[in-house]
Amino acid sequence: MSLLRNYTFILLLILTGSLTMKASAQDSFSQTEWDKLEQHFSDKLRDFDVVGGALLYMENGEENRSIFQGYADMETERRVDEHTIFHWASITKTFTAVAIMQLRDRGLLTLDDALTVYLPELRTIHNPYGSMDEITIRMALNHSTGLRNSTWPWGGDKEWHPFEPMEWSQLVAMFPYTEVEFEPGTKHSYSNPAIIFLGKIIEQLSGDSWESYVDKQILKPLEMHHAYFNHTPPHLLPRRSNSYQFVDDEPVARGFDFHTGITTSNGGLNAPISDMVKYVQFLLGVKDDSPQILSRSSLKEMWREELEIEERNGIRSSVGLSFFLEEFDGMQVIGHTGTQFSYYSWFYIHPETGRAVISVINTDGKHDMFRFRDEIIEYTFKNLFSTADS
Repeated sequence: MSLLRNYTFILLLILTGSLTMKASAQDSFSQTEWDKLEQHFSDKLRDFDVVGGALLYMENGEENRSIFQGYADMETERRVDEHTIFHWASITKTFTAVAIMQLRDRGLLTLDDALTVYLPELRTIHNPYGSMDEITIRMALNHSTGLRNSTWPWGGDKEWHPFEPMEWSQLVAMFPYTEVEFEPGTKHSYSNPAIIFLGKIIEQLSGDSWESYVDKQILKPLEMHHAYFNHTPPHLLPRRSNSYQFVDDEPVARGFDFHTGITTSNGGLNAPISDMVKYVQFLLGVKDDSPQILSRSSLKEMWREELEIEERNGIRSSVGLSFFLEEFDGMQVIGHTGTQFSYYSWFYIHPETGRAVISVINTDGKHDMFRFRDEIIEYTFKNLFSTADS
């Protein structure tokens, strides 16, 4: 039998032998509490038939404990570890938002500038609520433009279709067939195209491609040397996680690479969890010698509530400038999730205590993986963030 056909046996091996945990001597929650979270995560990975995943907890801005479980690549039996490179999907949006704030702080734009100041092509979008000149950068950041969620307004389900549009001209060609769905600025509704528009503005004002700008202004200063966008450079392929989708009750590899095209600013980031720790440390502001990527005041501005979203299961959700805010048990955490090409990722931080959780998996297709992620996040909120002493 092939390795894939031995999946049940492999999964049992994963659950019994591939957990890795790091713990400091100064823990603010008990070993019993961590053991419960570890068991919960392991049970969910098993119940949802996840091929490989990771969860890392940070205390005072430093890695405190972690779980690396399962396979980055089943064919070669390569295990997930802290150096495994995953795709982080829409978490990329937070990098775009940080870049916009950098340009704002340098006086190159204001958040209340109309998108059409930089992208006059947007005026061909049908807006039954008024002028496209009234839709601002701020609305794009807080997802209140009224624009649709998906990049493609139709199709995209054939094998020969491109994964995402590759050229700006393809998006522009769709504008006359696009409409604003509600009065801009009145409510939150997640929009991928709105973030792509911000990526184009960054390119116009910086003179660099979005990828080059973010690499020079964020990744390199933070020493995220194994983070990149889209296709994997050959020297990093041995670390790259495959992604898996279940077909006929078996996980089938989807490949190590895919290209997010013109949507890279919206969801093109690949990185190991060890590099994502550096990004989270920047957000937490715990390193005295860190380069000044963005001022603390600008970060806090991004974390102020702009629009309420919903309250569910005792967790009140709202959105700031790209970042999402979750309130529960008298505390607020800040973060973002990502979903693309069978990867499901998320991170949340609690700046007041330097706590954070980062997690990612590489499997889709058999179960509702949004429910998987929601259950893990809610459990973490209520049994890790809430129990750790401030």
